[in-house]
Amino acid sequence: MTAAPTAPSTTDDAVPPPPPGFKSGLEGHVAFRTQIAEPDKDGGALRYRGVDIEDLVGRVTFGNVWALLVDGRFGPGLPPADPFPIPVHTGDVRVDVQAALAMLAPYWGYRPLLDISDSDARDNLARASVMALSYVAQSARGIGVPAVPQKRIDESTTITERFMTRWRGEPDPAHVKAVDAYWVSAAEHGMNASTFTARVIASTGADVAASLSGAIGAMSGPLHGGAPARVLPMLTETERTEDPTALVKGILDRKEKLMGFGHRVYRAEDPRARVLRRTCQELKAPRYEVAVALEQAALAELRERRPDHPIETNVEFWAAVILDFAEVPPHMMPAMFTSARTAGWSAHIMEQKRENKLVRPSAQYIGPAPRKPEAVEGWGEIQHG
Repeated sequence: MTAAPTAPSTTDDAVPPPPPGFKSGLEGHVAFRTQIAEPDKDGGALRYRGVDIEDLVGRVTFGNVWALLVDGRFGPGLPPADPFPIPVHTGDVRVDVQAALAMLAPYWGYRPLLDISDSDARDNLARASVMALSYVAQSARGIGVPAVPQKRIDESTTITERFMTRWRGEPDPAHVKAVDAYWVSAAEHGMNASTFTARVIASTGADVAASLSGAIGAMSGPLHGGAPARVLPMLTETERTEDPTALVKGILDRKEKLMGFGHRVYRAEDPRARVLRRTCQELKAPRYEVAVALEQAALAELRERRPDHPIETNVEFWAAVILDFAEVPPHMMPAMFTSARTAGWSAHIMEQKRENKLVRPSAQYIGPAPRKPEAVEGWGEIQHG
């Protein structure tokens, strides 16, 4: 087997210094001005078009929050999904949805954003967003399981209930409320990797299906999409030992990552964790008490070890609890995040369309100086004239 090539390197004296203010990965760089969402870093709040999510969760359903984010007003929200079967089954829900969304463009004749009106773009996004939810439900239901009759789905009163009915057939109403609360809390969160990806693709004038599909690809990385499911083993261990403090101490002593705590944006408590904790309590989630005990033990230990650097609960912790309550299997949790974020992506795609400017940042070249092909390693190993 041929060894993988190592990354090219240059000598230190050949690398020019970075330009003033340079930060790798665009961290902290303001690339856009947006009216969509406002994560309050210091106050621990998240507002959609000025409305705090604490005033939305449990009061406004996801389909109408989609409209708030995209249109800046309530209604009309997401329409019912077309009765369109998912065209691909790979065994991975995220891959199925990403591939199936991209295929909507030729199926439905989606045209480039550059060539359509804002109204048409908005309609395309609504239709594609709700199809993403349908595809998640269909993929999760699995191959060989009879589809839920469309008549039964049409009896549902909200987009979230339609999703749960398409997936489960006869969903528990409490589970519908849990998923809706999670989707509303996770619908938008400013300029993250997947939202940036959606805007970059939209800036090229590509169709909305391509923009949404690309965003899903960006979210597949564990450094962005997170992993609420990784919190679940800690809950299970706490239930087994009834000693959350020992569990937390062991994780931190081993220098392992304590899942569900700390966030790059918020210096105070993650507001999404706060609203999901409240919802778990209201819905009487069976693991609520053990989750509270684990959370309190973790926060106490973190404050004792790092009193000058507060680390608070993030959304992943209570997302794991509420999705577990709704009987969402761990492998499907990333797809539930994808479903929620279709709202924010759609809003940013529309905003980028109106911006009408290609996103094209610069890069500083720090590679080799000009040279001949003969000077490149491996020249003697290839055929050449």
